[in-house]
Amino acid sequence: MASPLRLRSALALVTGAGSGIGRAISVRLAREGAAVAACDLDGAAAQETACFSRPPSVVVSCAGITRDEFLFHMSEDDWDKVIAVNLKGVFLVTQAAAQALVSSGCHGSIINISSIIGKVGNVGQTNYAASKAGVIGLTQTIARELGRHGIRCNSVLPGFIATPMTQKMPQKVLDKVIGMIPMGHMGDPEDVADVVAFLASEDSGYITGASVEVTGGLFM
Repeated sequence: MASPLRLRSALALVTGAGSGIGRAISVRLAREGAAVAACDLDGAAAQETACFSRPPSVVVSCAGITRDEFLFHMSEDDWDKVIAVNLKGVFLVTQAAAQALVSSGCHGSIINISSIIGKVGNVGQTNYAASKAGVIGLTQTIARELGRHGIRCNSVLPGFIATPMTQKMPQKVLDKVIGMIPMGHMGDPEDVADVVAFLASEDSGYITGASVEVTGGLFM
């Protein structure tokens, strides 16, 4: 059982907080005592880090979209949109937060939501897989650059989680996926939120540059 209020006095910024994993993360961080600024990503999302009298000590980039299509038929526009939200958005939010933390001399924990698809790929998702793989590389580089400032950066790789995004999948496909998961069922958004809360807290104080898979054993 998690210790209560591990994040009391922390200010947390969560993008993509409107539904699914982002909402569950926001609720969990608040339950642990953090003041949570929950926002959905848009063009000015990086500026969200400058709306407070102090920088957020916990930053979670969860905003993401899909525009699935086979490689032969994927439009450049669908490629650009997914990269813009899933990768460039993470870069902008992380850069703004890191600048604010370093200039104020504060320590912090940056957590970027990637995907197991960024590690193993998936048919019809060249844009999504590339964006999520990019998040892993971005995170590891940031961890190297910011460790000396007392800022940790880790990524979380969810597998198939029961969210509005996965609910769009045909039941036949879902059944096939579930059959591949050693634990025998899809995850809940709260399963991801549990890991994020750990990475946000000092319980993970010596962990940075890690990619934590939350997949029920899928693709292990």
